[in-house]
Amino acid sequence: MVSRLRVAVAGQGLHEFTDAVTRAVSEAGIDEGLCTLFIPHTSASLTIQENADPSAKQDLEAWLARLVPEDDPLYTHTQEGPDDMPAHIKAALTATSLSIPVVEGRLALGTWQGIFLWEHRDHRGARDVLLHVA
Repeated sequence: MVSRLRVAVAGQGLHEFTDAVTRAVSEAGIDEGLCTLFIPHTSASLTIQENADPSAKQDLEAWLARLVPEDDPLYTHTQEGPDDMPAHIKAALTATSLSIPVVEGRLALGTWQGIFLWEHRDHRGARDVLLHVA
């Protein structure tokens, strides 16, 4: 069964939602399997990253912003604002889906790993993430 998670975002950056995925896996009641996450958006992505030290998150966000700057004069897709085309490029460079093993009823994440939605626009509100546990 596929469920939909709503992940709150407060603008560009990494937004952790590991707890919501952990709850969904627990509710699925399986001992071993796979948790698949998919984001149906072209300007946001998913990643597994360190969730212990906030400076790792800040460095990742700053690095991607330098790699794909806003207001590049070569962009032609600009109708939706200066953050739109960079958001599409950032999403293309990162991941739209994740697969995480479930072992003994729990996500098999490492000690310092968290699941993040990476919002690439100045969007505030929520994004949908589809989740399947089998």
